[in-house]
Amino acid sequence: MTIHGTFDARFARVRDALAANLASGADIGASAAVCIDGEPVVDIWGGHLDRERTQPWQRDSIVNTFSTTKTMTALCALILADRGVLDLDAPVADYWPEFAAAGKERVLVRHVLGHTSGLPGWTEKVTLADILDREKAVALLAKQAPWWEPGTQIGYQPITYGPLLGEIIRRVTGKTLGRFFREEVAGPLGGDYHIGTLPEHDARSAPLIQSSPAIAPLGDGSIYDRVFFNPLVLPQDAYTLAWRRGELGGSNGYGNARSVAAIQSVLSAGGEVRGVRLLSKQGCERVLELQGEGVDLLTGFPLRWGMGYAVNGPIFDTVYGGRLTGRRIAFWGGSGGSICMNDLDRRMTVAYVMNKHVEDGGIDQRGIDIVVAACDSLTGREAGPKPVWTGVVPQAAQPAQQI
Repeated sequence: MTIHGTFDARFARVRDALAANLASGADIGASAAVCIDGEPVVDIWGGHLDRERTQPWQRDSIVNTFSTTKTMTALCALILADRGVLDLDAPVADYWPEFAAAGKERVLVRHVLGHTSGLPGWTEKVTLADILDREKAVALLAKQAPWWEPGTQIGYQPITYGPLLGEIIRRVTGKTLGRFFREEVAGPLGGDYHIGTLPEHDARSAPLIQSSPAIAPLGDGSIYDRVFFNPLVLPQDAYTLAWRRGELGGSNGYGNARSVAAIQSVLSAGGEVRGVRLLSKQGCERVLELQGEGVDLLTGFPLRWGMGYAVNGPIFDTVYGGRLTGRRIAFWGGSGGSICMNDLDRRMTVAYVMNKHVEDGGIDQRGIDIVVAACDSLTGREAGPKPVWTGVVPQAAQPAQQI
């Protein structure tokens, strides 16, 4: 399998991992990147953009990364906090007065970042068109009541995360999330990642390829059904013009591994990349401040949330075969397989973006392979059996809750 791009010889295992997944059919087209101290040591890609394998994945191909977008939106909030214009411990209503309705005056900005706000979904029935209408989406969230006492339980916010944080950012800066990110984060860093993809990028935007059955409702009125099926978002929805133009900062960013790693390496490199400083060292480390810990009401996984990123915990120790144990990790990924891992100790960022969308419950073997290869390359660990994700978590997971 031909792999394009460049890599430091120390990181040949990353090249080998991507090539193996493409050769086996686990991937159709994909990219992987690693940055150390903000500098790229791996920037590779291969495979194809279509199921028939007639159109090669190009250097500048970009695809929707679903919830890997959250790492970009969280980074915007951290930057604003570091500038002193956004207080992460303040009530959301301090910036967005209408949000105080229906008992939400106790929801803090950090509750949104840490997925403990009690707003994992919309209470009213909504459509794809509704959630892509920024004003309507945020107005509905502003008037609804939280589903539990804010700050007391973890309940992942798959799509509401973006409208909630995006509106806070708009109120603070006067810019929509997509514009702020483009002008003050991606632009200065030269990162080819987009929240609200502009028309000039359409020609190289590629679809996700649905490669496993769509999720099915439990049919029991659980939080799972109330969130994931209001509305149901399918991989093919992520290639519609409306989706590309929207600014859903939790789920509709477009990019590739190079752009994810280039931007996110700000965190692992201490706030400055290639002469551009966006965060202080202390501002970077705020990502590790624990906001919630326990079994997530929506996913059933035991998680530890920092400021906008999952931080190291038992599930990552298990999934990654101990490679992340004891490290200061800020991590998240997207539906279908994309991932981003920031290791603040090793000053390393690893990213993987693909177009073969596989429903895997949020943890994907292909991404595991890339992260493990990068960690082993950096530490010189002897090659051995790679961790294999079996779906077994290190503590008994609860079923989706009745909320």
